[in-house]
Amino acid sequence: MSAPRPTDITLRRASHTLEVAFDSGECFALPFEYLRVESPSAEVQGHGPGQKVLVAGKRDVGIDAIEPVGRYAVLLRFSDGHASGIFSWETLYTLGREYEPRWAAYLAAIAAANASRGP
Repeated sequence: MSAPRPTDITLRRASHTLEVAFDSGECFALPFEYLRVESPSAEVQGHGPGQKVLVAGKRDVGIDAIEPVGRYAVLLRFSDGHASGIFSWETLYTLGREYEPRWAAYLAAIAAANASRGP
């Protein structure tokens, strides 16, 4: 069974969220910061297991543009210049479903590294 497909993607600049509705009926409001620090790019995820990079200082990051990539994904162009992560429908769905534990793990990692979410 394949992951649900988006039926609507809306950039909400005022709330700093990307709202993604799926054909499963689920809808997720994903914060820009969360999408930036969870980018599927090799720059963030590394090239193999255990290589994920902790990205700090992105609390105020924006999304300047959303570009379609074929019929399977979007490229998000972030205000900090990051534009190498291609967010497949499956990735967006997973990020929506797993938001709470992933966000909690990120906040714990930031605290453990004595890093800041601020610029």
